[in-house]
Amino acid sequence: MNKLNDFQAVDLFCGVGGLSYGLKQGGIDVVLGIDIDKTCAFAFEANIGAAFINKSISEVTANDVKSFYNNGKKLILVGCAPCQPFSSHSYKIKDKVDISTEDERWKLLYEFRRLVEELQPDIISMENVPQIIKHQVFKDFIFFLKEQGYHLSKYDKPVYCPDYGIPQKRQRLVLLASKLGEIELISPTHTKYITVEETIGKLNPIKDGEMDANDFLHRSRKLSPMNLKRIEKLKEGESWTSFKGEDEKLIAPCHQKSSGKKFTSVYARMSWKDVAPTITTHCIGLSNGRFGHPEQNRAISLREAALLQSFPITYQFIGNEKNYNIANVARHIGNAVPPKLGEAIAKSIKQHLEQL
Repeated sequence: MNKLNDFQAVDLFCGVGGLSYGLKQGGIDVVLGIDIDKTCAFAFEANIGAAFINKSISEVTANDVKSFYNNGKKLILVGCAPCQPFSSHSYKIKDKVDISTEDERWKLLYEFRRLVEELQPDIISMENVPQIIKHQVFKDFIFFLKEQGYHLSKYDKPVYCPDYGIPQKRQRLVLLASKLGEIELISPTHTKYITVEETIGKLNPIKDGEMDANDFLHRSRKLSPMNLKRIEKLKEGESWTSFKGEDEKLIAPCHQKSSGKKFTSVYARMSWKDVAPTITTHCIGLSNGRFGHPEQNRAISLREAALLQSFPITYQFIGNEKNYNIANVARHIGNAVPPKLGEAIAKSIKQHLEQL
């Protein structure tokens, strides 16, 4: 008997559905996604086959949620609150800006807590950047869950995504909580990591600014003349720090200053035999990270970014292939929870239920 059949899931901060897709692949019925960004609606509905509410979590009520799931079923409540305010970059500037009062996104985890209190889900999954553990809002969330009688998984050690078949160096905090008993994330599923070459190596070659005629998402951004010169000089795995002698003129002015010398993973190529760097919302920009293609003179395409996030090649991100905003799609991909991580969470919930 599959105990997962007794449950339905609701995805807060669902974006284009990366987490929900992984949950579905793991056998969980996702019935609702909620996100403030209306441009995510098409992808979520098309791939998840569930309802989408375009609202801020702060405006969502328990009744909004209850109207979409079967009250005869038990509830799994999942979500990844926007992680930018908790990121390592934000943490570095905390002495300059009181982020806790200036960034409203910090409060969203309290809204997550409010919905937990109102809905009393049996199982919860919350995913975010590891730095969140240092902040009071997370400590308050943990204290609340314990007060409510939830059993919590271990969360002090970041999850390394390649351990679960995701070909990028992303590290995440994954918290599981259950009222039913002890729960933990499943053990790593991969000891041999999936490489960049295995993930994107067979796609058709394209130039910067071009789109594959057979795949409208295999599209790269046009490089400036200077950035084209830079990447032409880089070999696989190299960054701007490789520029020597006459090529030093290619070093960006910001990296010629002592304050910029530590940013060594921009204007850089990926390595075929390694996993990719963390895919971000700016993943198709050469100047934003190690996002240069290992051998072609361009940054990675939207399709390559999606595959490195572990989205299947069949995933539908846009409804109109002839008219779409490339930056929007890159943001959707970079913000997403990797589906393979969602699948690991689903398998963890299934294992938890089988052990009861």
